[in-house]
Amino acid sequence: MTATIDAGASERVLHDCRDAWVATLVELAEADDRVVAVVNDSVGSSKLGPFAERFPDRLVNVGIAEQDMVGVGAGLANGGKVPFVSAASCFLTARAMEQVKVDAAYSQHHMVLVGQSPGMAYGELGPTHHSIEDLAWLRTIPGLTVAAPCDPAETAQVLRWAAAHDGPVFVRVARMGVPDVVPEGYRFEPGKAVTLREGADVTLVATGIAVSRALDAADVLAAEGVDARVLSMPTVKPLDEAALVAAARETAGIVTVEEALTSGLGGAVAELLVTRQPAPMRFVGVPDTFAPTGSVQWLLEHFGITAAGIAAAARDLLGR
Repeated sequence: MTATIDAGASERVLHDCRDAWVATLVELAEADDRVVAVVNDSVGSSKLGPFAERFPDRLVNVGIAEQDMVGVGAGLANGGKVPFVSAASCFLTARAMEQVKVDAAYSQHHMVLVGQSPGMAYGELGPTHHSIEDLAWLRTIPGLTVAAPCDPAETAQVLRWAAAHDGPVFVRVARMGVPDVVPEGYRFEPGKAVTLREGADVTLVATGIAVSRALDAADVLAAEGVDARVLSMPTVKPLDEAALVAAARETAGIVTVEEALTSGLGGAVAELLVTRQPAPMRFVGVPDTFAPTGSVQWLLEHFGITAAGIAAAARDLLGR
């Protein structure tokens, strides 16, 4: 599914990363008969229709029972399968947190936890369906890789890597339309940032759907004479320590940007830099509050997860 928005002088096509998710899952399943999908009565919202049609015997629908869903996925992994456990991120990471911790991470099972429609993508369904805590919760769990791809190409690459990785991985799959961001020939590596724009004045570090917005903010700042570096951070755990330390050393400070509580990416970056290379920081995302009910666009504007909001945070850091 695609849409377009006016991006300054030109239009950009927006893509649904769930389309890349299901296409990649089908591709992986065709190449490896160990690949199975486990869902919580969310075949539609997970866009798993094509997979269900192609591999009806390899789709396990446990119903609205997220704890069972992760447990079933762990059992399948223990039996030699490669399970992709897919559910709305708000339910996967809240209702089944103990199973994510024990059955997936502590047991070090080869399984891929797919958090669908994360952040505030459900908009009008309100705080019960917003998944703004997931990055903060999950990055505290030892042995769990936590990824938030920024566009369809990166989503596909993360999923392919996760399918081959011998351990548990959480992948945030965006419902919200995003433009293509990663450069041609890009190859995903966990713990490796992508420098999308060089800059010497301030660094914008973003993850997930916030990456394209950080790039837009860099354009806004450039028009004002501010040279902003933009780092895309596809994994919140592990972080790219070298890139962050270099940014803290070479620019005036760091602005983190995420569609989540700022204790996710922002907290992780702050914890790293405070012992390695202390630097001024600003945090763009959801502060210590429940996100209210409203349209997706209104919510992003409300919390300043926009080009204007990110640019304002950078100006504040620079004292402008």
